[in-house]
Amino acid sequence: MERLTSGDFTQADEPFTLFQDWLDEATKSEPNDPNGMALSTVDADGLPNSRMVLLKGHDPDGFVFYTNTESQKGEELLGQPKAALLFHWKSLRRQVRIRGTVTLVSDAESDAYFQSRPRDSRIGAWASQQSRPLESRFALEKAVASYTLKFGVGEIPRPPYWRGFRITPVYIEFWKDGAFRLHDRVIFRRETASSGWTKTRFYP
Repeated sequence: MERLTSGDFTQADEPFTLFQDWLDEATKSEPNDPNGMALSTVDADGLPNSRMVLLKGHDPDGFVFYTNTESQKGEELLGQPKAALLFHWKSLRRQVRIRGTVTLVSDAESDAYFQSRPRDSRIGAWASQQSRPLESRFALEKAVASYTLKFGVGEIPRPPYWRGFRITPVYIEFWKDGAFRLHDRVIFRRETASSGWTKTRFYP
C-alpha cells in the first residue's frame, strides 16, 4: 500500500502498513521507547491488569513481545488467551488500540530473539523470578552473580519459561488528536485472523 501522510490516514484500506508508518514517525519523535505499549490481560476472576511492555516484532500475523511465562502476565495470557494493546505517542498526539487472540511464538523464534539480547539481559532472565516475592535487592544481585559465574564466557541458553507471545488482532483502532476534541478515529475489524478487514470511521 502507498505510504500515507499523517493528514490522510483515514484513507488507508488495511491497518498494518498504516501502523508501520505511524511507528516510523514515532521513532523519530518520541524521547524514548516508541515501541512501548500497554498490555492488558485478565486473571482467572476476570479482573483486568495492565502494564507496559516492548513490542519486538510485528507483521500481518500479529504483534510480538517476550516475557517470563511464569510471571503474572504470562500466566494470565496462558489462562485467558485474549489481550489488548495500547500505543500512545504523546509527541504525535496519536494512539493505536489493538485487541486480539494470544498464541506462543515458536521455540525457534524465541531462541533467535533471546540470543539477540545483550548478555546481561540474558543473565537477568535466568536470575529474575518475575512477579514473585523478593526478600531484598541483594538477593537479586546474588542471583545475577551466581548465573554470571555459571555461564562464564560461554553461550547462555534461553530459559524454558522465557517465551514470546503473539497477539493476532481482530480489532485495530487508529486515533489522532483534533482541535476542540474533534478527533479522527478509524477502526479496522475482522471476524478471524483469516478474514478480510472492514473499516469504519467513528465519532470522536
